[in-house]
Amino acid sequence: MDPMTQSAQISSSQGLADGQNSAAKESKMSVNDLIHWRDPKKSGVVFGVSMLLLLSLAAFSVISVVSYLLLALLCVTITFRIYKSVVQAVQKSGEGHPFKCMIDKDVSIPPETFRKHVDCSLTYINRALKQMSRLFLVEDLIDSLKLAVAMWLFTYVGAVFNGITILILADILLFATPPIYEKNKTQIDQFIDVVRTQVNTTIAKLQEKLPGAVKRSKTE
Repeated sequence: MDPMTQSAQISSSQGLADGQNSAAKESKMSVNDLIHWRDPKKSGVVFGVSMLLLLSLAAFSVISVVSYLLLALLCVTITFRIYKSVVQAVQKSGEGHPFKCMIDKDVSIPPETFRKHVDCSLTYINRALKQMSRLFLVEDLIDSLKLAVAMWLFTYVGAVFNGITILILADILLFATPPIYEKNKTQIDQFIDVVRTQVNTTIAKLQEKLPGAVKRSKTE
């Protein structure tokens, strides 16, 4: 292979990897800022909209919720359009269409941005697929047993709560847990260390009793 071509391929792959890493870091930082309430106004809007959407989905079907949202948006834009037309007719002004600047604005997604987000999502998907393959093919018996216990517990959770209720609780915890953790970090870390020690001790005892269990090495 031509050295120039090889170097160009290496530089392009490095640039793609850098773009994926930067996109992942930016998205992670923005999500962290939201759930940690760095900007209370923005976090409040996101939390309120997400809760309203989930509560609407709990009461109505997805088609009804989407239809009502689009209908409300159309009512707002049509009302504003008629209002501005009446005002322009009374004042005899030639301002034109009130949404002209938005209509002329390019709302198309650039291919580079689309590819960057797709590549970033593909990284997480491949990582999840690899982890699922490792767990379901029992590469490590203890990890697979942990998954089995978790799925067994989720069967009881699913019998009590439906999917929308779980999403509502998860949304509340997502926005409520980080601020509480920041205020009580020391006490929570101490409690987590105690629980982690107990769990690790129990798993170690279980691993010793399991026949044919592959023990992890100390370097792992």
